Amino acid sequence: MNGTVIGAYAPDFELPGTNGTVHHLARYLDDCRAVVVVFFSNACPHCQTYIDRLKGLQRDVRDRQVRLVAINANDSETFESMKALAREAELNFPYLRDVTQDVAQCFGVTVTPEAFLIDKSGLLCYRGRIDDYAESEAGVKRSYLQQAIEALLSDRPINPSQTQAEGCPIIWRSSTP
Repeated sequence: MNGTVIGAYAPDFELPGTNGTVHHLARYLDDCRAVVVVFFSNACPHCQTYIDRLKGLQRDVRDRQVRLVAINANDSETFESMKALAREAELNFPYLRDVTQDVAQCFGVTVTPEAFLIDKSGLLCYRGRIDDYAESEAGVKRSYLQQAIEALLSDRPINPSQTQAEGCPIIWRSSTP
């Protein structure tokens, strides 16, 4: 995998959110014990099956000073469509736009959804799949992201600290003018 490796500092970001404000990773780390960054896409069917699970995860961890943030870096999607999804799905976490795709490139994202768990000091502790069954919550046997969060908050080693994310490829901007 390319991009940020486990144990390295996660790339800081300053990105606009669908809620009209600019979001900074560093500001979240000031107030949170951990931040979960999920690279997400409106158009990816895998992402659509995770909306309710991600909302549930944010509800479960918010009182424990963990913040979930979704980032869309796909070139093919508009900020307006993201705003519509955030409103219609009643997202309880920020949904950010990485229009330059710099943040996605620094993280090394290749598919959506892909999750990254960052500790209070800014170090990447987990990256990969949210769980082992994208199709529905009912089929999940292993909740990788939830287990990583629990381990981090309990000062236990995260195992596995990396899994192979599965989903829809990131749609990168064409390098030709």
